[in-house]
Amino acid sequence: MSSASFEMTVPVLPGDIDEQDHVNNTVYLRWVQDVATAHWRALASSEAQAAIGWVVLRHEIDYKTPATLDDKIVLRTWVGKATRLTFERFTEIRRKSNRQLFSQARTLWCPIDVQTGRPTRVSAEVRERFST
Repeated sequence: MSSASFEMTVPVLPGDIDEQDHVNNTVYLRWVQDVATAHWRALASSEAQAAIGWVVLRHEIDYKTPATLDDKIVLRTWVGKATRLTFERFTEIRRKSNRQLFSQARTLWCPIDVQTGRPTRVSAEVRERFST
């Protein structure tokens, strides 16, 4: 399964820059989470959002080239394999002006019941909404 991609644009802020004068690695991780959350909120029903939360089981991030303060960033994400208990999500982080790849990530997410905090199964309806 693979879903259509979801994109959002973010600026590089002064607080994103580290001692090497480029975007800190932890900021890329925050962007991975931000775009995943935005994608979920854009497509999931209000009922699903009220019932299901998400926790990360695994992040894999490859850094290709550093982003700097003047860059505008495009975050693109899509769901790979979606089972009842895990969603594989991919993210690309690129420069808006020329689409140069800064970073790519693969994250494995687990749905949790927001009331109990325990893993919960995702319905076929939710999986289909994020899959093509």
